[in-house]
Amino acid sequence: MKVSERIVVVGGSLAGLRAMEAMRALGHRGEIVAICGEDEMPYDRPPLSKQFLKAGWDDDRLSLRRSGFQELDVDWRLGCHARSLDAGAREIGFPDGSRLAYGGLLIATGSTPRRLPGASALKGTHVLRSLAEARALREDLQPGSRLLVIGAGFIGMEVAASARELGLEVTVIESLPSPLLRGLGAELGAWAMGRFADHGVDVLCGATVKGFLGETRVEGVELGDGKRIQADVVVAGIGVVPACAWVADSGLDIENGILCDGSGATGLPDVVAAGDVARWYNPVYGEAIRYEHWTSAVEQSAVAAERLLGGHGGVKPLAQVPYVWSDLFEMRLGIVGDVAGSDRMHVCHGSLEGDKFLSLFGRDGKLCAAVGMKRPRPLNACRTLISQGASFEDAVSANA
Repeated sequence: MKVSERIVVVGGSLAGLRAMEAMRALGHRGEIVAICGEDEMPYDRPPLSKQFLKAGWDDDRLSLRRSGFQELDVDWRLGCHARSLDAGAREIGFPDGSRLAYGGLLIATGSTPRRLPGASALKGTHVLRSLAEARALREDLQPGSRLLVIGAGFIGMEVAASARELGLEVTVIESLPSPLLRGLGAELGAWAMGRFADHGVDVLCGATVKGFLGETRVEGVELGDGKRIQADVVVAGIGVVPACAWVADSGLDIENGILCDGSGATGLPDVVAAGDVARWYNPVYGEAIRYEHWTSAVEQSAVAAERLLGGHGGVKPLAQVPYVWSDLFEMRLGIVGDVAGSDRMHVCHGSLEGDKFLSLFGRDGKLCAAVGMKRPRPLNACRTLISQGASFEDAVSANA
């Protein structure tokens, strides 16, 4: 086996796995080595804050390949962390000093959760990104306990909803004016806050954390205004950062992720990137954007795999309109596009008072986003309309 035939995939989660599957489907029969930082075979992350946290799913159900991994013929190196990338030598370096040569490299190292200063020193404080972190959090979520969630994004609100369904007392702290502001906008964020209140979850917006209470185990937090909130468990859901520090000296263009063209190619020869760690040029929006969504990782991985196998200029750039979903109590929400900066909103196919609706968002006369609750078909149609540059008025008419 020639070194030039070896493809190394750094990152063994969704984007990395789907890229390896795509390579095999495209006919690549050469050596593939998967460098996986975790000790687990690839698993699905979205259920960690929902079905798995509520003990409805076991570990096996999280697997991203129910049929098994053997047929991929991949050299899986679990619990292995890449430390450096030497593009000139075409080698990956590891903490023990060893090196691995590659002919092609796909970087899919994902992202890591932000942590609050002082939190990691106290038992009972958690972040949620990995299966190991989900196991630890699930162990701490005992009925009757008090959970405090810091951050009202999707992860924080999903954990809050799951914990409430498990019988915990739940409080959410958010520094912004409403929960889920970036994903849903102010009006729908306030609507979601009301739904959470109906389920007994207290959401405090415009609040910041000054410090943690407790000596060895967390007992609560002190807010910026001096108020103290008691808690037995604290979860920080304050966002993630792309896991690309290990390639900082490689020559890659790194700013909020690894800069890529519309097919995943980086500035280094035979090096592509996909998933949370990558910031792809998106022809729909005319700029490079980093997405942290399941669907984006899947769509990017197939294109990046084709590019790595020699597609070069023949690979069509991925025109990607983001899509993400979330389960919050009875609310099955889907979001396409980008709500941020919208100046108009129109609710159709139901109402906010009911259990089904579609909300359209406009910006500068164009349809920029749509949020649907239990409305998958019109929501998917809106994704197409956004990619086509449809006007807001045309989208409203199409959904009358």
